[in-house]
Amino acid sequence: MKIENTKAQMRKGVLEFCILSVLKDDDAYVAEILSTLKDAKLLVVEGTIYPLLTRLKNAGLLNYRWEESTSGPPRKYYGLTETGKLFLKELDTTWSELHNAVTIVTSQKTPKK
Repeated sequence: MKIENTKAQMRKGVLEFCILSVLKDDDAYVAEILSTLKDAKLLVVEGTIYPLLTRLKNAGLLNYRWEESTSGPPRKYYGLTETGKLFLKELDTTWSELHNAVTIVTSQKTPKK
């Protein structure tokens, strides 16, 4: 078993949650989302994020709008819908519970036999 595969699966498992979290306060375009993820050491490429954003939009969690840019073509800004905000709130709770459970399990001493 390759560790890189396991690490990639762990990152994929939280990527939707992270993207929704990036958008919780303000709309953002893809370069801003990627930059925020990169700053957090979650390396994601455009080829991964666009299908994910489309899936989240099709699920009713995101919407988008086009905005003119002073430094190039118009930009597509993504934002949370009301459904997306409720979904993120549920994910926040689930993440907190999962984080607490993993912390408990991984910090326990191994029982002696």
